[in-house]
Amino acid sequence: MAKTKKQEGTGFITDVDRYLFGNGTHYEIYDKMGAHPRTYKGKKGMYFAVWAPHAQAVSLVCDRNGWIPGQSPMEMLETSGIWEIFIPDMGMDELYKYAITTSTGKVLFKADPYAFSSEYRPGTASVTADIDHFKWADSTWMKKRQETDPLTQPMSIYEVHIGSWKKKNREEKDGVYTYIEAAHELADYVKEMGYTHVELLGIAEHPFDGSWGYQVTGYFAPTSRYGKPEEFMYFVNYLHKKGIGVILDWVPAHFPKDAHGLADFDGQPLYEYADPRKGEHPDWGTKVFDYEKNEVKNFLISNAIYWVEKFHIDGLRVDAVASMLYLDYGRTPGNWIPNQYGGHENLEAIEFFKHLNSVLKNRGNGAIVIAEESTAWPNVTKAPEDNGLGFTFKWNMGWMHDFLEYMKLDPYFRKYNHNKMTFGLTYFTSENYILVLSHDEVVHLKCSMINKMPGIYEDKFANLKCGYTFMMGHPGKKLLFMGQDFGQWHEWDEKVALDWYLTNEDQHHSLQSYVKDLLHLYQKYPALYRQDNDWNGFQWINANDDEHSIFSFIRRDETGKKSLLFVINFTPVERPDYRVGVPGKGSYSLILNNEEGLLKKAVPHRAVKGEWDNQPYSIACPLPAYGTAVFRF
Repeated sequence: MAKTKKQEGTGFITDVDRYLFGNGTHYEIYDKMGAHPRTYKGKKGMYFAVWAPHAQAVSLVCDRNGWIPGQSPMEMLETSGIWEIFIPDMGMDELYKYAITTSTGKVLFKADPYAFSSEYRPGTASVTADIDHFKWADSTWMKKRQETDPLTQPMSIYEVHIGSWKKKNREEKDGVYTYIEAAHELADYVKEMGYTHVELLGIAEHPFDGSWGYQVTGYFAPTSRYGKPEEFMYFVNYLHKKGIGVILDWVPAHFPKDAHGLADFDGQPLYEYADPRKGEHPDWGTKVFDYEKNEVKNFLISNAIYWVEKFHIDGLRVDAVASMLYLDYGRTPGNWIPNQYGGHENLEAIEFFKHLNSVLKNRGNGAIVIAEESTAWPNVTKAPEDNGLGFTFKWNMGWMHDFLEYMKLDPYFRKYNHNKMTFGLTYFTSENYILVLSHDEVVHLKCSMINKMPGIYEDKFANLKCGYTFMMGHPGKKLLFMGQDFGQWHEWDEKVALDWYLTNEDQHHSLQSYVKDLLHLYQKYPALYRQDNDWNGFQWINANDDEHSIFSFIRRDETGKKSLLFVINFTPVERPDYRVGVPGKGSYSLILNNEEGLLKKAVPHRAVKGEWDNQPYSIACPLPAYGTAVFRF
């Protein structure tokens, strides 16, 4: 089959489009590539465009032509590697793929990299869709987002896997909730609990449920497991109207080798690095995007913009950032390629992040970008012009590791590991952090959050209340994975729903109510979020009471009013005579404790003059076993 070329084509993709795409700066390339309803020569139909520069020929295959290669041949726009075709009378919800004849004559059947919709698994075809006619009703939310600095706002994130959050008693699609069903129930739950945002795992189309959405084949297609693209728009729109932000997990680090996906797309490495020492993740069995190619960078950056601007997404949490930054990530000596200076930093990936974050920021829509970065790479959240990567926030994986190591200890041994809880306070101003207890911490035999806790039944819940109180008082935004707020016993399993019946049992209900009170406390008091990366926002009262395993500290906002004093006892030993130093005279009102949560009526504690904890005053603070106390002053 001879390669068919033409210079002008249909005119839907212009010389300017091709120039920008070739330079990696066509930020709305999704409006041109993929499948789009168009009128051509007076006829309505669907226009298709795909990038396959190494192909000998490309044709569209679909139900209309019996999926026979060559029946609907595409033509290549010269010098661009872009193939196009217009199919008259073709409409919405039709399945299609590209039949790509490689340079060796082999025919590959590939899904559309830019498809807006995909066939429900195990089907792998792309689906024609029109996403331009949804009636958005979230202008108030969007305007506020644009005008607000996220660093000074409360952010308590509820991380959710829609497919296993709850399930319906029906066989269709394994009983998973639709986007519309999830929107209503999830918004109600999140609002009642006091979270500000939801973060969704695995929304871009992926073939394998067990990948949780981290092995993507359809970067522009909301997964059909839960409905159509416009139904996902409904989900976002509904949550926005309820005052809840929506963050998506986004995976520009790697992609799977599925035959219909991006791997060896036109018979040769196209989206991935050609050399397997750079182009393959040996640990994950996946391909690594080629950040040297302008067209690949354009694909990814336009994809980020697509979710933010077409779906009104409030933020992208970028998965596996460290795997992109380090050329030797997960690779043994001799099986990776140093950069031009002999180092292990991936210089193209660094520039990609700077480009991505600069573009998103400059578009001025207020969306945030969050790095899941697990190393000590510097300046992740600093501006590119200050030699940073430009992210808004970074997951604080170091804090998470130290916190969980401490919490898992028998309380007797905590006094020897006191620094695990204080170390995070030595570097909290170095980045804009989010404190995370994510899905990654409750899978692969790591135990659920409640099962990590030491002690017998009641002790586990008491420990977790202490831990969550410390987390809520510690500088940084917050993230909890679903089920952690009520003490889900078994590890997360994407195949089954959470055990919601547990919330009717006393200890689980008490934990859930306590977390709810913490979340509402967090939103109510600016001291807990206004100065998250400022030393003026945090003050230790006693960081060194390792003998009792008690921590006391103050959080303040920039006004110095309505400050909060936290006192937390991480042992089962009652301390009826405990005193804590305070910075000034007057009354300190107890507003929350471990036994009642938020108190219906604050209990005043009068400061007594006399040095205590290096403070000029002190208050009596009797602490029960695993006692927590939060005072307002």
